[in-house]
Amino acid sequence: MILHSYWRSGTSYRTRIALSLKGLAYETAPVDLRTGAQKSDAYLALNPQGLVPALETGDGQVLTQSPAILEWLEETHPTPALLPSNAADRALVRAMSALIGCDIHPLNNLRVLKAVRELGADQTGVDAWAGRWILDGFAALEAQVTRHGEGWCFGGVPSLADCYLIPQIYSARRFNVDLTPFPHLLEIEMRAEVHPAFIAAHPDNQPDAD
Repeated sequence: MILHSYWRSGTSYRTRIALSLKGLAYETAPVDLRTGAQKSDAYLALNPQGLVPALETGDGQVLTQSPAILEWLEETHPTPALLPSNAADRALVRAMSALIGCDIHPLNNLRVLKAVRELGADQTGVDAWAGRWILDGFAALEAQVTRHGEGWCFGGVPSLADCYLIPQIYSARRFNVDLTPFPHLLEIEMRAEVHPAFIAAHPDNQPDAD
């Protein structure tokens, strides 16, 4: 498999975590978002939306959009499972994931922050913009993890929700968000810091990191 990604992209990061948790080997094909490589003719032929990640599965298919890629990984490589066996519990984990993937991350990705800057915001304003949505979402997620987590977002093993959470915490730190109100989320971060799959997926450990 070939993962077309950018080292600091949250969507790429969550995909790398899932691949690593499942013990799947892949090659990294860097796409530098800062230079506009995602809009090159070659990359647009691969992913017409011009976003990362894109995953070449090795059988001629190219998958895009990280939620779809993660679900495909779960369906095609079900062990270890990133979703619980019970339907209601699976819905809960998917809801935690969507809280980040739908309600937090899109509002602090590169395209949106560029637009915020074009409206006149300086770095302080950008941090405040990103922090507002992170704090709102993390407050809700902290309550869910308090209720359902046992060291990870749901139960005692990493799930799909943790694949989403750890990149969002990484992003929150970039925007100088105070995370002290979220002790359960910070506990998960500490576990991830010593977990081999999360270490392998960390932005600093990618071939295109600088």
